[in-house]
Amino acid sequence: MEKINPAIDKTWKSELYNEFNSEYFFNLKKFLITEKKKYTIYPTGSDIFSAFNYTPFDKVKVIILGQDPYHGPNQANGLCFSVNDGIRQPPSLQNIFKEMKNDLGIEIPESGNLEKWAKQGVLLLNATLTVRAGQAGSHQNRGWEQFTDAAIKKLSEKRENLVFILWGNYARAKKNLIDTGKHFIIESPHPSPFSAYNGFFGSKPFSRTNEYLIKKGIIPVDWRL
Repeated sequence: MEKINPAIDKTWKSELYNEFNSEYFFNLKKFLITEKKKYTIYPTGSDIFSAFNYTPFDKVKVIILGQDPYHGPNQANGLCFSVNDGIRQPPSLQNIFKEMKNDLGIEIPESGNLEKWAKQGVLLLNATLTVRAGQAGSHQNRGWEQFTDAAIKKLSEKRENLVFILWGNYARAKKNLIDTGKHFIIESPHPSPFSAYNGFFGSKPFSRTNEYLIKKGIIPVDWRL
């Protein structure tokens, strides 16, 4: 089995060394090479590990869990729920910004690029890090979930006083990976238009996150973009 050397932040490379050198990850890499020969894959190769590269392991304060990258042209940038500058905000992201305005009084930004959050310690992690263009969920159950679960477990085990924001049933199912004695979990329905009115709106995840961080002596997140 050849050695895999991903373009990922060195703190994460160290923490996830065993994953990169496992058989499942080798098979995942082979799958992606085959896929790229036949289809357009999102995000671009250099953005696949963006969540990890913007937010090193020792800088993480908050984790927001998504499911899949966006599968439309030029949308996915490697950060869950985020889109590149100049790209129309998808409905779930619009609802996230509506809740942010209601929660904190912050005006809804023009850009849906969440890099500023990531640089402050908000790990914007999709469970699956790639997708085939136009086909939601097309790279699920190929190994990515095992990899991202390992990242969540590492954070839970080695760090303290993190905030895990779990939106929707898929993210909430990851709760069993998290030590609730050491970390704070905020969970609600998903911000999607199908479920946002069932408890996402009014859940105040942004202010609750910062209240917890301040209580623990940690610099809060400036959610303005």
